[in-house]
Amino acid sequence: MSTLESEVTFRKQAEVSQNLEAQFRSSSTDFILLTDHRTSKSKSLEQLEAAKQENEPTASCCANFMRNTFCMKTLKKRLPIIEWLPKYNKTDAFGDIIAGFTVGLTVIPQGLAYSGVVGLPAESGLYGSFLGCFVYVLLGTCKDNTIGSTAVASLMTFQFARGSWARSVLLTFLTGVIEILMAVFKLGCLVEFVSGPVSAGFTSAVSLIVLTSQIKYILGVNADGASFLQSWISMISDIKNIRIWDSCLGFGCLALLLVIRSLSRFRIGPKEKTERSQLQRVINEVIKFVGVTRNASIVIGATLIAMYLEANGSNPFVLTGYIPPGLPTLSLPQFSIKAQPGNVTAGIPAVPAESFFEMVHSLGYGLIIVPIIALLENVAVCKAFAKDRQIDISQELFATGVANIANSMVSGYRSNGGLARSAVNNASGCRTNMSNLYIGIIVVMSISYLTEYFYFIPKAVLASIIISAVVFQLQYQIIMPMWRSKRSDLVPGVLAFISCLVLPLEIGITVAIGANQLFILYHSARPKVTLEQLETEQGIKFIKITPDRCLIFPSVEFVRNMVLKSGSKTTLPVVIDCTYIYAADFTAAKVISSMVDDFRRRRQKIIFFNLKPSVVSIFEGLKTRLVLCYNMHALNQELLPNSVENLSRSVDSLDVEGANTASECVSMTSTSTLSLARF
Repeated sequence: MSTLESEVTFRKQAEVSQNLEAQFRSSSTDFILLTDHRTSKSKSLEQLEAAKQENEPTASCCANFMRNTFCMKTLKKRLPIIEWLPKYNKTDAFGDIIAGFTVGLTVIPQGLAYSGVVGLPAESGLYGSFLGCFVYVLLGTCKDNTIGSTAVASLMTFQFARGSWARSVLLTFLTGVIEILMAVFKLGCLVEFVSGPVSAGFTSAVSLIVLTSQIKYILGVNADGASFLQSWISMISDIKNIRIWDSCLGFGCLALLLVIRSLSRFRIGPKEKTERSQLQRVINEVIKFVGVTRNASIVIGATLIAMYLEANGSNPFVLTGYIPPGLPTLSLPQFSIKAQPGNVTAGIPAVPAESFFEMVHSLGYGLIIVPIIALLENVAVCKAFAKDRQIDISQELFATGVANIANSMVSGYRSNGGLARSAVNNASGCRTNMSNLYIGIIVVMSISYLTEYFYFIPKAVLASIIISAVVFQLQYQIIMPMWRSKRSDLVPGVLAFISCLVLPLEIGITVAIGANQLFILYHSARPKVTLEQLETEQGIKFIKITPDRCLIFPSVEFVRNMVLKSGSKTTLPVVIDCTYIYAADFTAAKVISSMVDDFRRRRQKIIFFNLKPSVVSIFEGLKTRLVLCYNMHALNQELLPNSVENLSRSVDSLDVEGANTASECVSMTSTSTLSLARF
């Protein structure tokens, strides 16, 4: 019989049933060990399979890799349109067209408005709102997600590019490349290092910063400053230059947008749709359509008023101004900036020359922060509409990266998936990713044929649209649940909120993430250690100590002090239940070795129960002499007086060479036995 068959038969037949095991099971789970860590003659199922794979020829591995990479399953995963396009039908097309048209009417004014947040001409927001949509049709995994300008993406672009079109486009291109690399190396897990409270604090701070940046267009005052407080101080100092007509128009449109948003949730008739009459259904659909197209409706109405006043020579509003007609030229972004002379009369400052490396240096660690924040935003959108579907973060990273590279080819700036815009897409009845195609078509048509009318859009109206959108991104609703659940989580959230408001945004989010990691390190350095006094069937008492996590350098000193403190108060043997210790490091090995020596000097037993073989190998690297037990019988034998002499009587000893069993265990000062699974 083969080694593998023998081991399977042995494992199924043997059982351990000791009363003390029930006491251990009350605070920990059984550990299944298939083979002793020191035995090379017997191998586990996993070890045999791994050895078999290692012995296969390299050519076979390469062939398997190529086969898995270019198979239809992988192709469908990396090009999701192949999966759903063959099933596309007329019902899907009708729902996507309606959703695409509705969202397109939202994207156009938002694109124009968010350009002001970035400090770029109004057309730049439109340039970044169509080609990314086309790419997402092919590569996206969330049917509700739409790619375009968002408050977070716009503000982050402004923070690092400082209003330079060349740097903004280069930032878009480079962050797109970085996102693709993150997808290839499966670095989407980085989003897990930003906790929910930090993300909520950051999003709330961004909403207030964006709101502040748009107030100046409504009031018509200057707002110079790199932070939230500096901007408000500047606006208050210049309040004497307020433009009354712009303020009235901006605040009036803002109030109207909020009222329409509230009324759009109102429905007439019974709650159940099937019980409503045909007239009630039609009225409800009209109310819903007015609600989701409120931005476009307000812009159209205000533009018509401004056009009429401009024709009569009595326009009191600040208008968007000239927007070049037609689509932008397809080209690579500028990898350097040529020097340009300024014009003192026109108030145009001189532009110094910059090389590629100087431009990259000016973008700084925005090249890392922007993709991570963008990933947070995209994952939030996908989670909001995923329901029971699994999110492929790597594919979303890849899709967003390719979309931003495409945007940079048409002089557009950074775009992400937006929660508010995606909610409109979902509410409008989108069926597939094809809705992004129709959104892009609407934007392309507007750039091609409507730019002459965009000239008359008042800036105060665009500012009111942004404010009405970002004001609902304030995450105040999570404060009370967090207070009731775990109040300490409020600390990193509040810190993220305050630091992002007071400090420059990139420094604020870095401080918040760093503080959050310190919280994690603190908790990892203070594991919960359970202390119990138990007794075997033979009446031998001992102290059982159970750490609840791995032994790594932040926590091992704390655990050592707890064990030494507990052991010094008694002469009873100490048993450390290592069920939850799945990993250790070199620092832990040194500390444990020192602790074992302390116990040996005062002739007090210390036994490690269920210590994983992988952890044992780390300790053995320092030649630490451990007493190991892997089941209740071995533990009982080790707790008996003169346990070394009784070691040869252990019926569960794994080493089948009876003559060498005792001598080998004595030299190792260990009792390594087999813990068996229950069937």
